[in-house]
Amino acid sequence: MLNKKDKFKELQTPFYYYDKALLDDTLQVINNCLKEYPQCHLHYAVKANANPAVLKEIQKAGFGVDCVSGGEIQQALDAGFDAKKIVYAGVGKADWEINLGLDAGIFCFNVESESELQIINELAGEKGKIACVCFRINPNVGAHTHANITTGLAENKFGIAMEDMELAIREAYELPNIEFLGLHFHIGSQILDMGDFEALCSRINELQDRLEAQDIKVKVINVGGGLGIAYNDPDGKPIPDFEKYFATYAKNLKLREGQEVHCELGRAVVGQMGSLITRVLYVKHAHVKSFVIVDAGMSDLIRPALYDAHHDIQLLEDCEGREMCTYDVVGPICESSDVFAKDEKMPECRRGDLIALRSAGAYGEIMACQYNCRKLPKGYLF
Repeated sequence: MLNKKDKFKELQTPFYYYDKALLDDTLQVINNCLKEYPQCHLHYAVKANANPAVLKEIQKAGFGVDCVSGGEIQQALDAGFDAKKIVYAGVGKADWEINLGLDAGIFCFNVESESELQIINELAGEKGKIACVCFRINPNVGAHTHANITTGLAENKFGIAMEDMELAIREAYELPNIEFLGLHFHIGSQILDMGDFEALCSRINELQDRLEAQDIKVKVINVGGGLGIAYNDPDGKPIPDFEKYFATYAKNLKLREGQEVHCELGRAVVGQMGSLITRVLYVKHAHVKSFVIVDAGMSDLIRPALYDAHHDIQLLEDCEGREMCTYDVVGPICESSDVFAKDEKMPECRRGDLIALRSAGAYGEIMACQYNCRKLPKGYLF
């Protein structure tokens, strides 16, 4: 990334840098995998990164999108995505958001409750439309990831309980403005253990057998997303093992004839191509610790404060002759949790140095806020 330093100097820090070449390579790898599995359809999870330039590249690759708000639906439409490739999930869809999806003619709503199903039917009826739906089923499958991003347990707020699956489907059959397409699942995020996806496949196979015994036909199986990235090795593993991910479903999921598999990858698509670029304001040597104080804060990248996440930190300077030091890398926000790393070993830092927080392409810019009345960081793709 040092070869970008002259370009970085032209931009006001902090900002997000998105590596277009890496994004394009990642999209190509995914498309190559999809050629091997023609029954599989990918919907990029917009919640990971909704930067317009990034969305445009993903749209050009031919993917659909997974949206969790009306704002994301509109952002996707503005970026040129085909409405027939948009799926819309979320436990709290407002009426205006449902109407937006109906008016646009999206592929389907991933329904999470019986009351939501009734409202979608009512709103579709007012427009003389048929709403296609999949039911998000809570499979009670745990994932080896952070508790805050586990979504497939019975205790989580997401989805319909397995015990209520048939009842919900039969109700959908009776509603005049609903077309039932299939089942939707999502067990969590930043999953690196393929065994978690194998467990999901086993649960889906059980549920399919149950439905087949009752002559209930399912066209779509949406397995959600969740594939993680190597936060500790962004240069060694810049592109996740998509082949292993898709092969896991191909091997373990027992599909019926004509069934489609849909997946909703987000972080795996954009995570590694993004870095938060920040500048050293001060180096503070206290009695107990030394601090590198940068101009980016938790308002720009909240993952370390929210998830105790660690991003690889790289000094974007010629470090020849600099000693290795141990720092806490912190931001300017008036919160003790505004810390990017503790006891980080890195070359001696100096005021004005540029630093990159790597693997920040997902859940970075999109989660930024204006706490302390700070400006939102800009994102640049080049």
